[in-house]
Amino acid sequence: MAYKKAADKSHNGTVHVKTGDTVRVIAGDNKGKTGVVKAVLTDRNRVVVEGVALVAKHQKPSAANPQGGIVREEASIHASNVKLEQAAAQAPKRTRKAEANAQ
Repeated sequence: MAYKKAADKSHNGTVHVKTGDTVRVIAGDNKGKTGVVKAVLTDRNRVVVEGVALVAKHQKPSAANPQGGIVREEASIHASNVKLEQAAAQAPKRTRKAEANAQ
């Protein structure tokens, strides 16, 4: 029996940060860390931040990596747990999405 995937209507595929933005983590185990956004996963409302949420991946030996071993890499964190870091103000800033018809 096949199950239908529940439709997630909590977001519309937009995230308040972009790739290359400097952000600060405001919640979770990595609270207080800053880093640059490496990737934005809009379908899951998550971001990958450089140097934050490191996980250990066990890699099997292969032709490219004959030794194998344990590799540390960044995992994604929820977009609501990051805040845009402004270089001029040196304080994290809340951002809002501007409405298209607002003038």
